[in-house]
Amino acid sequence: MTLLQNGGAAPAAASAADPIIDTTTQSFMKDVIEASRQQPVLVDFWAPWCGPCKQLTPLLEKVVRAAKGKVRLAKMNIDEHPAIAGQMGIQSIPAVIAFVNGQPVDGFMGALPESQVTAFIERLIKDRVGGEEKDLLKAADDALAAKDYAGAADLYAQLLAADSGNVAAISGLVRCYVGTGALDQAKQAYALIPEAKKNDAAAAAAKAAIDLAEQAQAVGPVAELEAKVAANPADHQARYDLAVALNADGKRTAAADHLIEIVKRDRKWNDDAARKQLVQLFEAWGPTDDATVEGRRRLSSVLFA
Repeated sequence: MTLLQNGGAAPAAASAADPIIDTTTQSFMKDVIEASRQQPVLVDFWAPWCGPCKQLTPLLEKVVRAAKGKVRLAKMNIDEHPAIAGQMGIQSIPAVIAFVNGQPVDGFMGALPESQVTAFIERLIKDRVGGEEKDLLKAADDALAAKDYAGAADLYAQLLAADSGNVAAISGLVRCYVGTGALDQAKQAYALIPEAKKNDAAAAAAKAAIDLAEQAQAVGPVAELEAKVAANPADHQARYDLAVALNADGKRTAAADHLIEIVKRDRKWNDDAARKQLVQLFEAWGPTDDATVEGRRRLSSVLFA
């Protein structure tokens, strides 16, 4: 057990499941900085002579326990351990500072009523969870973009374990199935998206990916289609089918090139099919994809020249 400065007695060890501990100058790094990388940690700076502290600390303990492990409370007696409070410029107590990812992010001074303490902790938990969800979704999307379908699917599954109605995660999972050619599973996953949410950008992209994959199954091999287009550049259907096949192979720029070429040669061909197909590609790729941005620019230059 760590010896304490100023001759203070060592606090009783908290159980592993206990979200409330007494911390010291020596254990602050482990108890607060390192622990806050896993979940938010509140530090309650108090002293035995402080009347408002005696009102606040029991409320803090009550609300923290009610959070059921989503946040921890580390109590620091500044009479016995003044260094941390001094370094943080705390001049009056009670003072509560919230740490997330090793950094102080919020706090309050004085003995607040229970309702305000509850609101403070709920906001802290919500912000933390929201940030984690965004980070996890970005990691999943990055893995999907890199065609790491197994890795992306695992990350989307983690998001769905926390929220089974997460449309972005369901849509990402659909695209993972499409990427591996498992169209039946992709359709089953897509069916989990509520009807009211199917116009969301992520859901629309997932549906477009399914439709494009089904189209790709109906066209011939890329080499045969390339030969047809080379033999007859005016064969718009062969060029259209080639664009579909190239997209299925992940060759987005080449797919867009061929569809734009059709628009250049005959905008009205097959009821404006080439432009409509491009729009569907852009929807499946997403609005910020480099191929979408460049494709939209080139299409606009053709349409409005």
